[in-house]
Amino acid sequence: MLAKVGRSGPDAVVIDLEDAVSPPAKDEARATVMDGLARERPAAGTVLVRVNGAGTQWHDADVAACATAIGAGQLDGVVLPVYERVDDLTRLRSALPAGAVVVVGLESALGVADARPLLAEGPDAAYFGAEDFIADLGGRRTPGGAEVQYARSQVCLAARLGAVTALDQVIVAVHDAEAFRAEAEQAVALGYRGKLCLHPIQVAVAHEVFTPSAEQIEHARAVLAAAESGVGLVDGQMVDAVHVTMARAVLERAGV
Repeated sequence: MLAKVGRSGPDAVVIDLEDAVSPPAKDEARATVMDGLARERPAAGTVLVRVNGAGTQWHDADVAACATAIGAGQLDGVVLPVYERVDDLTRLRSALPAGAVVVVGLESALGVADARPLLAEGPDAAYFGAEDFIADLGGRRTPGGAEVQYARSQVCLAARLGAVTALDQVIVAVHDAEAFRAEAEQAVALGYRGKLCLHPIQVAVAHEVFTPSAEQIEHARAVLAAAESGVGLVDGQMVDAVHVTMARAVLERAGV
């Protein structure tokens, strides 16, 4: 699977030692992953391993193995799930080589409630874990997702205030491309910069939704040109400082 992951063109790949592995297989899975990384690095811009959470019996061994792989250039960093305490991020950073990428998961009631101080500590990115969050609350997931909308917005807001890249929740119905697209569009509207994918078929949709279209880029450029020339309208809509900020954000996401 590591050798094939590049075919879908992900920006990053996360190799999961946490939820994807049953407790009796944790040590074997870690060894298998490290052996695979030593033989062939996955074809993705960023390669991460999701370690088991701080406080679990496997966390320290996971982090130590990842630190070795990062030092050897086989890995870029780690994903820390169920991030709830600033000290957990501090200890993780100290155990990894300088410059290692750290992505944290806010996926519990405590993590979401304390999102702002947790993200002020400066991870490279943070994701909202809707499934674990609603399970922690004792609620249930619905197709509309109203039960997690507050928490989803809270994480994105805290990420913005902490200058942290925000990554949106997963869609567990991996073959429902339309549901994934609809939720990704919501994520863009909320301010998320990317979305976690569970299946290769979701990657192409994520790229399409989160990359500004040619029309959006053209409109953003028109807004900036109008602002510079003093024109008050573009396509019948008022242009003011807010629209200029939004236009610049579109061009930044597009990389132009």
